[in-house]
Amino acid sequence: MNTRANFDQSLQELKTLQLKMAGEAETAVKNAMLSLLNRDVELANKVINGDNLIDDLEYEIHEKALMLIARQSPVAKDLRRLHVALKVSSEVERLGDIAVNIAKSTVQIGNEQHVKELIDIPQMMEVALEMLTDAITAFYSEDPALAKKCAQKDDQVDKMFGELVQELLTYIPKNPDFTNQIIQLAYVCRYIERIADHATNIAENVVYLETGKRYNLNG
Repeated sequence: MNTRANFDQSLQELKTLQLKMAGEAETAVKNAMLSLLNRDVELANKVINGDNLIDDLEYEIHEKALMLIARQSPVAKDLRRLHVALKVSSEVERLGDIAVNIAKSTVQIGNEQHVKELIDIPQMMEVALEMLTDAITAFYSEDPALAKKCAQKDDQVDKMFGELVQELLTYIPKNPDFTNQIIQLAYVCRYIERIADHATNIAENVVYLETGKRYNLNG
């Protein structure tokens, strides 16, 4: 196998590893949300304790990417691919941290009855996860059009975030005993908004990969 073929194979292996990492992060986020909806502290603790796997995958990806840069001396788009691989893995690692934060909010709330029916928070999460799926797919297929489509949904998540936090704050005067829970739910909304931001960051890296220029897709 020639040098170019070896390099292409290594890049594909790196992408496959990143797809695995993204899948683990997405599962962690979904389980964290399930733990919140079902007041499942045991599941929340599993999410918290499972974060090391995502961290280990990020480390492995960074090591492989840096090794390729050192050994192959890539130029132009190949170098951008490796640069983007490092950036995207960092964004995905932060998604794992967000899953942990949501799970910690579940632990803080515990078995306490929810002060309101949790319908709109999971709806917000659904949009954020759609963005994440599109961003990862765009990265894997190097599809800037899909990346731009993903980023367009960020304003929708921002709007939902603002409305939800405002609504939650109105519950405190009427339900002072639930103040901690209400604050935790507001934190969760913020965490979901951050998922959308990270998805947008991944999308921006896809566009950079294809064009060599940095664009703010949420400008």
